Amino acid sequence: MEILIEVLKWVGIVLTVGFIGYFGRYLAMLIIERMRKKEPQPPLTPPAAQEIPPNPEIQLEESRLKLDKKRAKTEAKRLKKAQNR
Repeated sequence: MEILIEVLKWVGIVLTVGFIGYFGRYLAMLIIERMRKKEPQPPLTPPAAQEIPPNPEIQLEESRLKLDKKRAKTEAKRLKKAQNR
């Protein structure tokens, strides 16, 4: 008889904890939903950025810098290869 009372006691505890857990989670979800409704929603799409036409002088300077960098890299490779021979 004591075992039956012990089992029923544990069943009652488990059901009570499950009940509290379920409704606690439900209450938390309601609170979160209300908080989200109060916050202003950010726009889904960012405003279109204005296109700035490229400056030909800047493009020319950038291409010169890239070419100088490639030449320096090629020269460094050539010197390294010459040292290894």
